[in-house]
Amino acid sequence: MDNQRVRQLLASSPGDARVATRGWVRTHRDTKDIVFIELNDGSCLKNLQIIIDKAGPAGGDQLKRLATGAAVTVEGKLVESPGKNQAVELHADRLTVVGDCPADYPLQKKRHSFEYLREIAHLRPRTNAFGAIARVRNNMSTSIHRFFQDRGFLWIHTPIITGIDAEGAGEMFQVTTMPLDKLAGLQPTTIDYSRDFFGKPAYLAVTGQLQAEVYACALDRAYTFGPTFRAENSNTVRHLAEFWMIEPELAFCDLEANMDLAEDFVRTVISDVLNDCPEDMQLFDQRIQKGLIESLQAVARSPFKRISYTEAIAQLKDSGIEFTYPPEWGAALQTEHEKCLTEQIHNCPVIVYDYPAECKAFYMKQNPDGKTVRAMDVLVPRLGEIIGGSQREDNLEKLESRMQAAGLNPDDYWWYLDLRRYGSVPHSGFGLGFERLIQYVTGMQNIRDVIPFPRTVKHADF
Repeated sequence: MDNQRVRQLLASSPGDARVATRGWVRTHRDTKDIVFIELNDGSCLKNLQIIIDKAGPAGGDQLKRLATGAAVTVEGKLVESPGKNQAVELHADRLTVVGDCPADYPLQKKRHSFEYLREIAHLRPRTNAFGAIARVRNNMSTSIHRFFQDRGFLWIHTPIITGIDAEGAGEMFQVTTMPLDKLAGLQPTTIDYSRDFFGKPAYLAVTGQLQAEVYACALDRAYTFGPTFRAENSNTVRHLAEFWMIEPELAFCDLEANMDLAEDFVRTVISDVLNDCPEDMQLFDQRIQKGLIESLQAVARSPFKRISYTEAIAQLKDSGIEFTYPPEWGAALQTEHEKCLTEQIHNCPVIVYDYPAECKAFYMKQNPDGKTVRAMDVLVPRLGEIIGGSQREDNLEKLESRMQAAGLNPDDYWWYLDLRRYGSVPHSGFGLGFERLIQYVTGMQNIRDVIPFPRTVKHADF
């Protein structure tokens, strides 16, 4: 007999045919003659109620081993349930405890704080919230791939180990096979990197953008979706040392078309998760953030307002709001500025474009004014920036000049410069952190709770 998932059984009609399922006991309750079990297998948020007659064939020694957290298989008939919370229940005539669970199981029937659950990240997927996060993350991953595949993008697997700092920020993890304990007493200038595995300093990649540009400039459009790393010493609810990035790149594409793609992307992914995961999204709406679904629906159907950075600064100054960081032309927008633009001034998602060159990375295309670059950020209510992107600089001399001004050695980027030397074309792209997007969609307050095993400052367990 084939096992059926709990989700399948809950959507089935009662019948005389025998069914089988398996999962983990969420709770169990004994009465004089009957045992009630709430069974979950991770396929959906709801549990399947199992009814066992103690005097029947499923009674006996197996029932004595029942405990919260135990893994079991059950067989029986699906019948109409008299209860209010489910249409069907399983009357079992066979029960097997596959994996016992002792009384010190950390997930007993009570509410647990997210802080506590981070300490047992190997068990937290068994809770309602983290099971829902896993299903939403899976759905959004599928939606993202489908979005780009339907538009002719090729998924490119960019390297995790790199020899260059693509963002120029210097916050990178070094990769080495050299004996660090023996090198501890040496000055950095005395380290002979020719003896290292790659023969030069190597790092974990902070982005796959530059390599994605290589493929976009040959195959028209490409995207990355994979892990990236930042050695940023920020112990906040918004930062991870290891996270996943989505980065599309398009050839023959200017900033306006790039903004169109980014807006379409946000709308599509949010619409998909609302349509595909209604039960899980209801959990987040009811337990995590009231009004979450309504706010996401508004983003999915609202046109995104587009304003220049210069217009944004003027609007913030005219707002009459006293900010912690007063808005000034030439300075990066702060989260408080981004939320003001989306929640108070425009009451919708906002795309800000044409930022001062000093605020942005070396690879962004310079505008004729000599002061700004063709950059854009997508801002959404509740969060602020969710996407950052730009039209890339396709002029060789200007890109070399920007690299030198940023303190980068053009020789390290010789292959990247070759893209501007051989058949250069206007091209654009953007990037967004996947966990930041999941955090926004679920309403979860801490980014460490939307990735299975968070890597943060002083924390690399599991």
